[in-house]
Amino acid sequence: MKILSKIEDVRKELKSFRSMGKTIGYVPTMGFLHEGHMSLIKKARLENEIVVVSIFVNPTQFGPNEDLESYPRDMERDKFLCENEKVDIIFNPESSEMYGEGFSTYVETFGDITKKLCGASREGHFRGVTTVLTKFFNIVNPDKAYFGQKDAQQVAVVKKMVREMNFPLQIISCPIVREKDGLALSSRNTYLTDVERKDAVILSKSLFEAKKLIENGEKSAKKIKKFIIDKINTVSYAKIDYIEIVDSLTLDDMDEIVGDVLIALAVKFGKPRLIDNITVEVN
Repeated sequence: MKILSKIEDVRKELKSFRSMGKTIGYVPTMGFLHEGHMSLIKKARLENEIVVVSIFVNPTQFGPNEDLESYPRDMERDKFLCENEKVDIIFNPESSEMYGEGFSTYVETFGDITKKLCGASREGHFRGVTTVLTKFFNIVNPDKAYFGQKDAQQVAVVKKMVREMNFPLQIISCPIVREKDGLALSSRNTYLTDVERKDAVILSKSLFEAKKLIENGEKSAKKIKKFIIDKINTVSYAKIDYIEIVDSLTLDDMDEIVGDVLIALAVKFGKPRLIDNITVEVN
């Protein structure tokens, strides 16, 4: 496994693999890897001859009052985990390598797909995501790139960008990986106190129970949303950012639950803001 920090070195290394006709799978991460990330890496390893993992805490997707400086980092552990999964290249650039002096070029996906859900409360977040991914896609030039469904809005935005900008790669969405009690894995879970960690299970519990209600015939988005709100509000200090029921592809709002549906939420438990979602197909 090679650990590279320079764009030129990554391009040089991958050029040789590409000249031999090898397929390249790419997993973008911000590090502090957990089993959710590892599930993406394992799938990339199964489907490609070469696997590249980027570890980069991207400053352009953090707002001014967000946790850029305190975001958890553990590069030595990340290296160990990647080596165990036979990753070929870790790309671990400095911010100055990705955003040189005077950097002022951004890639942005407009419309409701970036304005709602996380986009409504994290202004500029998705502009940072699409900009850095455009750069990584141009540097790595992968055949496939792997993303976790926990960041469902990000997956939808990236798929739209790749489709509309004609990137020659396939975006692979992988299932959410959860703790045994149902909590979706996240690097930010480390911020939770013991009490908050125990209480945060209400997120997945409310989603799973809402899915059962839908499968049992409830099609009113308003009623399902109220059910989830009431459930989460049983934790007195939980602060709901959003709970939305939308079309899983376009993220358009729906009154009647029908088709491929995404139920997504974001809730603050003390310091961390946690996101989760489920999908359900209703005929």
